[in-house]
Amino acid sequence: MTDAKNLKTANDTSTPTKAAFPQGKNVIAVASGKGGVGKTWFSITLSHALARQGKRVLLFDGDLGLANVDVQLGLMPKRDLNDVIRGRLSLDKVVQTYEEGGFDIIAGRSGQASLSALPSQRLAMLRDQLLDLAQDYDVVVIDLGAGVDRTVRMMSASATRSLLITTDEPTSLTDAYAYIKLGSAAGMSKRVSIVVNQASSQLEGEKTYRTLHKACENFLRLSPPLAGLIRTDPRVKDTVRSQTPILIRSPNTEAAQDVEKIANYVDGILKKAASA
Repeated sequence: MTDAKNLKTANDTSTPTKAAFPQGKNVIAVASGKGGVGKTWFSITLSHALARQGKRVLLFDGDLGLANVDVQLGLMPKRDLNDVIRGRLSLDKVVQTYEEGGFDIIAGRSGQASLSALPSQRLAMLRDQLLDLAQDYDVVVIDLGAGVDRTVRMMSASATRSLLITTDEPTSLTDAYAYIKLGSAAGMSKRVSIVVNQASSQLEGEKTYRTLHKACENFLRLSPPLAGLIRTDPRVKDTVRSQTPILIRSPNTEAAQDVEKIANYVDGILKKAASA
């Protein structure tokens, strides 16, 4: 990142635009146009990195229907988002502390298709509960579902910034562009930053970003900034298989260090939002 002076990078912490919907100044959404790009792994690692900075962090598994934050962490929560959706518990009652990482999580419920088809009013109530709960934390990270469905759009709109994960695969870039295009139509275009995951090198990661950035400039008149690059590291798969965060199992790897740099970028975003 530091060698590419012509790129919009982690120094770009522009003040978020005024939101048309309820929005948390300390809420960060993690999105992707398609699945399989490492979104949940990144959400977990980002939450862990922010917690290591001394922040009070809540990781919310917003991938309604295909939740797997708890699976990647090796947890078996007794309470989860399904209890909130069905009206059995309030959102604050399903918070679970992940002691090893020093942050809290709200687990989702895998395989519950009904959760991904919530009526708009119920979804709005869930969002409002989350924004209320966010006041108890320094930062809330929402791990969104892949794609651009109604749930993703509403939860993205509640965040001060969305980090859009992409890789160099053509389908990933195409779907990332579609996410930005639809976000532009909803007035969220200036609150999206790009994270290039699984980059084979610094230069290749920057090349991937430029490809997406050029398409956005040419067709949407938008210039989404680069939040950071995460280099490919075989130890990432090892940490996922072992259900242990990389900042615990392999904290000195390039991928871990790259996410820590992105955490610094997020810290800048949060400070700008707080002072706005």
